[in-house]
Amino acid sequence: MAQIEQAAVKPRLGRKRDHTRDPEILEVALDVLAETGYDGMTIEMVATRAKAGKATLYRRWHSKSDLVLDAVACMKGRELDVDSLPDTGTLRGDLVAMIKPPSIRDSERKLKVMAGIVSMIARNPEMAAAAHEALVEPRAAVNRIFFRRAIDRGEIRADIDVEKLCMIGPALVAYRVLLLRKPVDREFLLSNIDEVILPAVGLRAA
Repeated sequence: MAQIEQAAVKPRLGRKRDHTRDPEILEVALDVLAETGYDGMTIEMVATRAKAGKATLYRRWHSKSDLVLDAVACMKGRELDVDSLPDTGTLRGDLVAMIKPPSIRDSERKLKVMAGIVSMIARNPEMAAAAHEALVEPRAAVNRIFFRRAIDRGEIRADIDVEKLCMIGPALVAYRVLLLRKPVDREFLLSNIDEVILPAVGLRAA
């Protein structure tokens, strides 16, 4: 009898939450964010497009800001694989080798996401830090490697401001997409390299 009573009062374990769909839901959240902006976005929109229950999203993310913060942080992806970067032997060659259709589309998407969270960045330091790490730093890190390689080869001066130079390309792309509302294509990126970045380090395009 005592054993039966003990079994009756034994606490039941709750069902474990299933996080296998989290990456898919976060991708949908980024798409909605890029289309509507933070202020126009709702968790209901994300749930509908992801074909997930609204209650499921609220159990995982207690607020819209939590969902957006997680989604933006996930854009950073894997750590930079230096060995996978092009190494053509010249600064221009390395920069041009990074101009590929997938990377162009990815950059445009990131900029649209950034435009969507501008209002949140202004009032949320945590979001500002996440946006920098996910949207700005990955490409800046690639450019940083290319400029330092060029310095080590003796191709450009050792006293150039690498940190400033590695932001020129991303800044020009951001201005074109966010303010001018124009697409980014290969011709535009090549002109940035040949007419802005190379002259800034004292090189001429071949």
